[in-house]
Amino acid sequence: MKRLADMNLSPRWVSLLDAARSAAAHWSKVGAADASDADIMAYAKTNSYVVLTHDLDFSAILAATHGDKPSVVQIRSDDVRPEVIGVRVIDAIRRLPAELDAGALVTVDPMRTRMRVLPLLLKK
Repeated sequence: MKRLADMNLSPRWVSLLDAARSAAAHWSKVGAADASDADIMAYAKTNSYVVLTHDLDFSAILAATHGDKPSVVQIRSDDVRPEVIGVRVIDAIRRLPAELDAGALVTVDPMRTRMRVLPLLLKK
C-alpha cells in the first residue's frame, strides 16, 4: 500500500515513510502544485494511494461524495513535522493495514488515533 503526502506536508514525510517500509511519494513529485484536492483524491484513487494530509478538506470530500476510496490519514496536530508526530502516524498505518486497504479515514493526533470505515455515512 502506497502513501501520497499532500502538498501541505513536508517532503521529509516521504523519507520517514520509506524508512518504515511504507512506500511513499510527495504530491510535488507526481502532480501540479496548484492541483485541487479533488484532483489529488482522484489521482490517489486511480493509483492506489492512501493520502496523508493535514487538510480537513479531504475528509469533507469523502463525506460529500460518500467515497469509499482513497483512504485518508489526516494529521490533526499543531506541529506536523515528521520528527514530532511521525512515530504516531507510522504506528497507525501499521495497526490498520486492512482498514486502509479497504477504505478508511484515519485521524492521528498527539493523544490518540481514530478510524472510520468508508464510505462516511450520516448517523440517523
